[in-house]
Formats: sequence, structure tokens, C-alpha cells
Amino acid sequence: MRIIGGRYRGKKLISPAAKTVRPTSDMAREALFNVLRYRLKGDFAGLRLIDVFAGSGAFALEAVSQGFAAVTMIDVNTTDLLKNVKLFPAENDKITVVKVDATNMPVFAEKFDVLFMDAPYHQGLTEPALRAAEKLLRPGALCLIEIEKNESCNLPPAYRLIEERRYGAAKILIAEFIS
Repeated sequence: MRIIGGRYRGKKLISPAAKTVRPTSDMAREALFNVLRYRLKGDFAGLRLIDVFAGSGAFALEAVSQGFAAVTMIDVNTTDLLKNVKLFPAENDKITVVKVDATNMPVFAEKFDVLFMDAPYHQGLTEPALRAAEKLLRPGALCLIEIEKNESCNLPPAYRLIEERRYGAAKILIAEFIS
């Protein structure tokens, strides 16, 4: 696992020790940042990202490398992601880690512009976590929701599906938070 672009391009990340952590592949991460770049007009400065079910933290740390102003990582087990956060000491002011159940998230002072969610596959956590995230997103927030390619997900009414993409075993739902 490594950072694929931006200021820390090529920086190696610590692979997760937990067998239940399944990082988004480098290829898929690169493709998703291309989607973000296109949809957000190429400028991440000033944007805040929330990574729900953060696992290793690779996606949020990629966002820091590529210029996001701030990232917040949510997970019930922060052991793996905290190891990777320590690799970015110069970015401590941009990174927040919250150990909490994603279906019962706290309210933050500021709303998020981008949501990345990668719940454990086939455990029924995506939809309740999306409902919990509604209070955290600004209207128009771009949402990237990773599920297993054969998994179904009924987006809550506050989200509008823009498109679906497949990357190996993963299906990415690209949506907009509309309410």
C-alpha cells in the first residue's frame, strides 16, 4: 500500500494487521481521485473529507497528500489507521481520528464536502451509516460509497445516485447529498 499522488506520492503505508480490514486498491483509489478531480473541478484546497469505516486510513491520507484542507477518519478500531497517521507528522493539524460506531456518529463543528464510505461487505452497515452521516454533510456533498460488486444498497432519500463504477471486487456508488 502506498500514496499514489500529491505531496506524498510513493510514500509507503503500513498494511493492516487486522484480517477484517480490506483497503481500497491503489488502482481504485487512483480512479476515485480522478473522479473527485473531475467533479470538484480539480481543486481540493479548502475541502473537508470524512472517511467512514476508515480501516487503514489510506483513502483519507491520500486526500491529505492530494491537497484536502482536512480529513476526519471514523472507525471502531483505530489501531491500523493510527499507525499510518503517525507517518504524517507534518499534517497533524489536518487529520482527525474518531473511534466511534459509524451508525452513531457525533456532530462536528463543520460540515464535510466529501464522504468516502467503505463498510465491511455484506454486513448491512452501509445504509444505517449513510443515514447517520446525513447530519455531517453540507448540501451538494459528493459521496463515494464502496460496496462489494454483487451487494445491493438502497441509498437513503437524502442521497441522489449519480453513477456506479466497478473496480475488481468493488462497486463504487457516486452520489450527491441533496438534503
